Amino acid sequence: MKNIAVIGAGTMGNGIAHVFAQNGFKVNLIDISEKSLEKAIATINKNLDRQVSKDLISEEDKTNTLQNITTHTSIENGVSDRDLVVEAATENVELKLKIFKTLDENAPKNAILASNTSSISITKIAAVTNRPDKVIGMHFMNPVPVMILVEIIRGYATSNEVTNLIMETSKQLKKVPVEVNDYPGFVANRILMPMINEAIISLHEGVAGVEEIDTVMKLGMAHPMGPLQLADFIGLDVCLSILNVLYDGFGNPKYAPCPLLVNMVTAGKLGVKSGEGFYSWGHGTKDLIVAENFKK
Repeated sequence: MKNIAVIGAGTMGNGIAHVFAQNGFKVNLIDISEKSLEKAIATINKNLDRQVSKDLISEEDKTNTLQNITTHTSIENGVSDRDLVVEAATENVELKLKIFKTLDENAPKNAILASNTSSISITKIAAVTNRPDKVIGMHFMNPVPVMILVEIIRGYATSNEVTNLIMETSKQLKKVPVEVNDYPGFVANRILMPMINEAIISLHEGVAGVEEIDTVMKLGMAHPMGPLQLADFIGLDVCLSILNVLYDGFGNPKYAPCPLLVNMVTAGKLGVKSGEGFYSWGHGTKDLIVAENFKK
């Protein structure tokens, strides 16, 4: 598989396009917004410059990477000749189901359809297609060019052949794929989100302040950043959405989102993306700060 399409030019989409293109894949980056595509290419260019400055890649590598990416505003045109499509749109179940119906109608019949979803059921997504055996989850971690883990999620009908092929493809990206089964939150968020939620509950109940809670987890548990800081980078709206998926999926009160989180999202305090969450942030700094933090 050398012909790839990535749906969505946001933080995850441009990162996924970056790593595929850097490893020799021909990538169609697709978004309905031309402005978003321009911003994505600018971000990829900036991140490649950072890699060059750190002697991680050469100027030739940067040039080849950019030449491997073509932008499209039409899903129909962008996926018509692709071997693999990776959807990285907003974490909204109805939007993803609509996208996968369109992908199924327009991508080649033998194409594999993957979702970068962090919590939505792959089985549910696959059910709206006529190729459930070829639908799989590829949950990349942010920032994609830096983080080496990819959660590979098998839906109920995902075939062994497709799973093995996606595992091998992930290794070609110099990533470490981990195969998991399709249950709410998969592994990463089933463990991470209750920890973040508990940190928010601790703040809500006055156990300690924001910086104190994060300091305990950074210095006491060797986490690269505290759970409240991490929640700001993920997006508090995304955290709330994933917790709701866990709560709905398991029906266990331990997954119920903290009222403080609900109120902050309702008030538009979403973390880095809105400029304010548990911390105050300047706009346009997310990718740089996260990348540098994980490099330390």
